[in-house]
Amino acid sequence: MSKISIIGAGFVGSTCAYAMLIESVAQNIVLIDVNGQRAKGEAMDLEHGLQFLPTASIEYSDNLSACKDSDIVVIAAGANQKPGETRLDLLKKNSAIFKEIIPKIAKSAPKSIILVVSNPVDVMTRLTLDYSKFPSNRVIGSGTTLDSARLRFLLGKYFDLSPSSIHSYILGEHGDSSFPVWSSSSIAGLNICKHPDFKKSEMEKIIKQVKGSAYEIISAKGATYYAIGIAVSTLCRSILKDEKKVFPVSVKLKNYNGISDVCLSVPVVLAKEGAIKHLNHPFDKSEIVQLKNSAKILNDAYLQIK
Repeated sequence: MSKISIIGAGFVGSTCAYAMLIESVAQNIVLIDVNGQRAKGEAMDLEHGLQFLPTASIEYSDNLSACKDSDIVVIAAGANQKPGETRLDLLKKNSAIFKEIIPKIAKSAPKSIILVVSNPVDVMTRLTLDYSKFPSNRVIGSGTTLDSARLRFLLGKYFDLSPSSIHSYILGEHGDSSFPVWSSSSIAGLNICKHPDFKKSEMEKIIKQVKGSAYEIISAKGATYYAIGIAVSTLCRSILKDEKKVFPVSVKLKNYNGISDVCLSVPVVLAKEGAIKHLNHPFDKSEIVQLKNSAKILNDAYLQIK
């Protein structure tokens, strides 16, 4: 029986659980939160809809030992990003939480794959590797999966196409130093820069919208959770079903365009063993500069904590 434990039953964690139930990603989902009443309430609300779904179960706990025998542990615990805060502003708060919970998770679910969602996700992914002692293929951050989805959505609106027919990535930091990879972005095999409707000024506006999306949503409603919930469910399905799909997720790099020992997003193949391959992307010179800039920012942030 496949089992996914979600640490943190707030907006993001509970929405991840909802998406997983709707999409039949796992047979058993466990919500774990230090606030046991919150976890209970979210689990009860979800289980009342189980009769309308394929066979699945939802459980709850306030104890991390409940993640025992999990195939995947999703970490959505930590402080939320407030209006005006950057993701890196959360680092001090959330690093303290991870230092406490990650060793306990690793002890309870030593064979699991850990999927980090909490921000700043790239640094938190690296800290999870430190604290869990897991091999790097079994610790993955959600990275720029959502950023890339936002980009494809906005490009779809601009070109009047389905987002699924547009192939383009946002890579690097899940944050302000992220960047679009225009050199390999395409529509039906045609490089997007050669599309007759491509305009650099319009693309710059779209990237600005992508980077500002989270801040705009947080300002409007307090938090982002629907899209990331769907994204996390999709990542978990690719792992559990051994789909070997490629996603821009945050992983620890080893001599990737000269970058090592930093977690940030590049195209990664996800399978039942976790992150099984980091694809060598054909970046142009300016994109490599931006990738290395992201790496430096994230490494500096990590060193401040360590």
